[in-house]
Amino acid sequence: MNTHHLDELRSALTALRQDRMDVQSFSALARGQSALLQALPAPFAAVWHDLLDRLESSAFFSEESCSFSHADLLDSLALWMDKAELRLAKPA
Repeated sequence: MNTHHLDELRSALTALRQDRMDVQSFSALARGQSALLQALPAPFAAVWHDLLDRLESSAFFSEESCSFSHADLLDSLALWMDKAELRLAKPA
């Protein structure tokens, strides 16, 4: 599988970090990546959806809170993308 989907997600994550995209738009794009998620082992999808759930919940807070760190969530999404890319690069 090519990394087009991951490239698209990385671009969207950059836009989200730079306030050029809102959480709802990012989440809609991210949740629509069924082909990418199907190409990965099932635990990847579970973690991805958990991260997105937490990101969406964090959008209700205007500041960093003790429950949700927006920056940490974005870093976790980036880390997930890195690990997904490594997994997709492994020979079947």
